[in-house]
Amino acid sequence: MKKKIIAFIMGLTMAFSMAACGTAPKTSATNSSSQKDTTVDKTAESDMAYVQEKGTLVVGITDFAPMDYQDENGEWIGFDADMAKAFGASLGVEVELIPIEWGSKIMELDGKTIDCVWNGMTLTDEVLSSMECSKPYCNNAQVVIVSADTADQYQDTDSLADLNFAVEEGSAGEEQAEAFGLTFIPVLDQASALMEVASGTCDAAIIDSLMAAAMVGEGTGYADLTYTVSLNSEEYGVGFRKGSDLAAALNDFFAASYADGSIQACAETYGVQAALIEQ
Repeated sequence: MKKKIIAFIMGLTMAFSMAACGTAPKTSATNSSSQKDTTVDKTAESDMAYVQEKGTLVVGITDFAPMDYQDENGEWIGFDADMAKAFGASLGVEVELIPIEWGSKIMELDGKTIDCVWNGMTLTDEVLSSMECSKPYCNNAQVVIVSADTADQYQDTDSLADLNFAVEEGSAGEEQAEAFGLTFIPVLDQASALMEVASGTCDAAIIDSLMAAAMVGEGTGYADLTYTVSLNSEEYGVGFRKGSDLAAALNDFFAASYADGSIQACAETYGVQAALIEQ
């Protein structure tokens, strides 16, 4: 009996030893999991490394003078286009400007078909919650576009109720139309919204004030249109994938460009110097 008791105690001792050994991998797995989480976070924060490794910064844009538009040779130019190219050069990469459907910008960004959205993008709540954004670099507003010969009838928000508007889908202009309870149809981009008004298929449009200043009125392609009511005030920023370190890099680039005067010179070239925000 004594031998059996000793054997039983020895068996328990071995069992506890094995159980103790069995807990070691669990502790190790916990540490491994922590290390894995850190690695994932680091990957999420190394968007710059991803862009530099592939050698291109793909920028999502729309046709939006004076920020992004094509010259007579089909090259994309404008304040945003030129600054994006300069930022790419600072990273040592080429910049590819790709037109996108504005309503799909977040999906394009998350799907890595583009690396950033740089196109006079208003920093709305949706944008700020879905993207890693730069600091604001330009002031803007959403303004109402109407035919010049009817402009005197539409000088305040109350006068807009019976108009049919064209707005860019997924834009700040669409947000303002919804906020004021206006009747509207969504179109591909702001240039299309202007065309709807010029052709008479819509009574009015809501677009960015910077675009309005460049595109409508005397001496422009839309001399018969004008802008009247300003619906809000807002700021432009550049959007990257959530967690991207490129946003901080762009903030540094903006600050350096402001300090050396290059961003002011670019803004003057495209007539947006009054809207520029000091960095």
